[in-house]
Amino acid sequence: MIDHVSISVRDLAAGAAFYTHVLAPLGYTKLVDRPASAGFGKKYPELWLNLRSDLGPAPANPGAHVALRAASEEAVRAFHAAAMAEGGTCAGEPGPRLAAMTGYFGAFILDPDGNKIEAVTFPK
Repeated sequence: MIDHVSISVRDLAAGAAFYTHVLAPLGYTKLVDRPASAGFGKKYPELWLNLRSDLGPAPANPGAHVALRAASEEAVRAFHAAAMAEGGTCAGEPGPRLAAMTGYFGAFILDPDGNKIEAVTFPK
């Protein structure tokens, strides 16, 4: 249903470096590199970073988040660990969660620009 999502970053090079490491455990790579944007995905860009150099400080709770599917609990943990190693902030340790329809395993991070990103895997 959703084709792609775009998030704003103050520094595109720094944001792309952060996401190169953080998205690797989910199987994402940088597929597009433009002067004011970068696209990450598996086969086509599903997550875009858009340069907004005038972006103000992020609120403590951005109120929205992007959830990316992970292949396993190990991938969720690796996503979270990579974000912490690259200067992200923990917004929810890896662990079981209860969704509206089923339980799942997920972790939340805030990137250096305050974007809230989740990695999630569902039981098989």
